Amino acid sequence: MGEKVNQFDDIYLDLAPELGLLRLAQSGLGWKARRGEGLFTVRDADLKRTTWLRAARNFQLRIQLRDGRIVKFDGFQRDDFEKLKDIIKTNYGLQLETKEMSVKGWNWGETDFSNGNLVFSVQNKEMFEIPLNEVTNTSLTAKHEVMIELGGPDGEGGARDKSRKGDQLVEMRFYVPGQANQEGGEGEEESNANVFYNSIKNEADIGDAAPGDGIVLFSDTLCLTPRGRYDIDMFPAFLRLRGKTTDYKISYTSIIKLFLLPKPDDVHVLFVIGLDPPLRQGQTRYPFLVFQFVREEETDVSLNLDDETIATKYEGKLEKKYETRTYEVVSTLFKTLTGRRVTIPSEFFKSYHSQSAIKCSMKANEGVLYPLDKSFLFIPKPPTFIPHSEIGSVTFSRVGGTATSASRTFDLKFNMKSGVDYSFSSINREEYANLNEFLQNKKIKTKSMEDESTGRYVEMAEDSDSDDDNGKRKRKSIVQDFGGGDDDGESSPDEDFVADESESDVAEEFDENVSDSGGSNASDASDDGGSDDERPAKKSKK
Repeated sequence: MGEKVNQFDDIYLDLAPELGLLRLAQSGLGWKARRGEGLFTVRDADLKRTTWLRAARNFQLRIQLRDGRIVKFDGFQRDDFEKLKDIIKTNYGLQLETKEMSVKGWNWGETDFSNGNLVFSVQNKEMFEIPLNEVTNTSLTAKHEVMIELGGPDGEGGARDKSRKGDQLVEMRFYVPGQANQEGGEGEEESNANVFYNSIKNEADIGDAAPGDGIVLFSDTLCLTPRGRYDIDMFPAFLRLRGKTTDYKISYTSIIKLFLLPKPDDVHVLFVIGLDPPLRQGQTRYPFLVFQFVREEETDVSLNLDDETIATKYEGKLEKKYETRTYEVVSTLFKTLTGRRVTIPSEFFKSYHSQSAIKCSMKANEGVLYPLDKSFLFIPKPPTFIPHSEIGSVTFSRVGGTATSASRTFDLKFNMKSGVDYSFSSINREEYANLNEFLQNKKIKTKSMEDESTGRYVEMAEDSDSDDDNGKRKRKSIVQDFGGGDDDGESSPDEDFVADESESDVAEEFDENVSDSGGSNASDASDDGGSDDERPAKKSKK
């Protein structure tokens, strides 16, 4: 006769999102997912301790194995306690202990590291615990504040499990006041926050990798977004980005785009890394990292790889030693380790000054806009990626015509198919022709914004210079186009100007002579812009 098997339905295994069946027999226990191939078994001889406690998903059976591992089964109902207690005692000879949890709701207490978990307790009662294999990053965000990021143990470098549904806890912050006690009372004082931070790094295995595992290290690299200097430590499956107060572990699988772009100053080169999921600093997300290198700077590095690994694993795409420009070494390594193509500037666009980008501003942020073969990219802040396929149309404004014939710059707006607009301003007017030609070649619809004062579409002015030789013609044409004058070019006096000395009481009120601020002078100034003795008319104060 076979042994008796007891079954509990709708039980979760650890943090798995799938429901399953838990079966307990004298020979051991097993869990099988309702869908998929999830399966977990334990022999009776491996069981050491069992505990019953309240959890987020109803009640939990926590089993400690003899090798130190902890297995958790969630989803039990309160009425299952007596039944489960008898089964465990009969089959395995163990007592089902009851653990009382803290339900005070306090947000201050003590922390401890136990069995691969960060345990937070209040008055010696456990409130919650965090599996350290879920911690992907930690950093000191302030003198007494430690931040941890949670993402999941799936994949190298803490890549987040996208199969999980619903909301997930992705960040926690701990305020840790006070100073740590130094042994012997010598040396510099260390804050408790720094001790806690280092403990998390060590326990969660997100600190330094084992010696000899790193491929290459690029020290003190300037990053424009997020701003600062970082050490780039590259490993076979991930890279570490270390700053003064931050330490990030980035999986190569989360790198989706690479750009190598020369800066218009002919001195620097920008290397841009696109991330999904983006890097996070508090509430700020960074989908792009922008590094800047000096164009002529060279480096001499040797890769910590043997010839066989280079030939087999990397198919000979890497070299044992590099003695060349730094940005070339960095881009080559990223291209090989991530398997992503490095995008370079388009050969179909050159600016007025034969550069690959145009200077402009996005709101209050100055930067450069790169017209690429399949997209536009604005950097450094905020990095903005605009694919050609998502552009509905491009609108030019202030490119010429009546009111803008003397303007040196124009504006550009990308009207996206999704309804989102990206506006760029302060673009040198000389860039209009090349940029418009590039858009036409890419078959992107363009249009010019209407001049509000005349109701006509503005056209690119033939002459945008502001030299004194043609100053008269330009200013006169502006007056005529606005409808402010007659055929002789004489404009009517502005209401803010004094039309007649006799009508002004300014001299009496302020006891000064303002006879040279009459309306005739104001009219002359508007009509004859090229006069050598041109003086601005003074406004009357009332």
